[in-house]
Amino acid sequence: MDRQQDPIERADEHSRDLYDVSTWEPRSRLDRFSCTVFDVLNYGYQTVLLVVALAITLLLLVQPAVLVLEDPSLAVFFGLSVVPAGLLAAFIWYTDITTNEPLSLLVATFVLAVLFATFAAVVNSAVGPVLQSIPLIGTVLFFYLIVGPVEETVKLLAVRFFAYRSDTFDAVIDGAVYGAVAGLGFAAIENAIYISGEVAAADVGTITAASGIATVRALVGPGHVIYSAIAGYYLGLAKFNPDNAGPLVVKGLLIAAFVHGTYNVTVGIVPELVATLYAVPYGLAFVGYVIVFDLAVGYYLYRKIVRYRRTYRTVRDDTGDVPDPELTEFDPPQR
Repeated sequence: MDRQQDPIERADEHSRDLYDVSTWEPRSRLDRFSCTVFDVLNYGYQTVLLVVALAITLLLLVQPAVLVLEDPSLAVFFGLSVVPAGLLAAFIWYTDITTNEPLSLLVATFVLAVLFATFAAVVNSAVGPVLQSIPLIGTVLFFYLIVGPVEETVKLLAVRFFAYRSDTFDAVIDGAVYGAVAGLGFAAIENAIYISGEVAAADVGTITAASGIATVRALVGPGHVIYSAIAGYYLGLAKFNPDNAGPLVVKGLLIAAFVHGTYNVTVGIVPELVATLYAVPYGLAFVGYVIVFDLAVGYYLYRKIVRYRRTYRTVRDDTGDVPDPELTEFDPPQR
């Protein structure tokens, strides 16, 4: 997009020096000092944000770390709890038809999501009791107004903070890939906190307590990946549509937050209702509902990825490039 010009600059036909009149670039010592101060402030707030996030993360991980030191087998349950989410994130990465994303950026996004997830934990803990004390609608308000928007925002922030600025973020679909990785990072630390909390409070053995909650968290994890991949896809659209970047980011967050909130509201109601009406075990009803919900929302994301892939191939073929032979809908990209 061309830079907007002042009327003087547009009308100037003699290439006058318009410095400090209608144009500007750093020339004087004060100019350069101003640039330095801006850079310090710009990068300074990012550093402060990272330091605060790291401090909160370390504080929240004290209990899991102590429990793992007491019983190293607990670390296995932490790992197993993110396997389904990890496989789903890997599948979304696999569907990227454009180029490989650098491992360094994928790891950085994962780590940032782990760090920024703690902001959501603080907000949820601070606001949750207040909203949930409201009769009848308090919990619903908490899930829709706080949990969904806050958690999806911090996951998207993990993408926006670093990977989004890279030149390798060069396709809309990259947003879905990095969003999925951010969801995986969020699920990893959330699972560790939930599992350690359950184990610490349980009267039964570590393995018994950990296996139950790890199974539940393994089912929850893929949802985080799907929701943030959807928001990430719209972040990708925003990068390549700067005139509408703000509305696109908001749209992605609204969709992800609404779906996230809907899951939290309904997962405590629907399985119990199904178990009562159809006389099936509650555990089976719970597992079935989570899978059906994730498949429904995942299909929305799936259709977007499929449409992008088909359009990519069509455009590539129209420009004269040789199409890949025998490609099916989800063949690996030619990288």
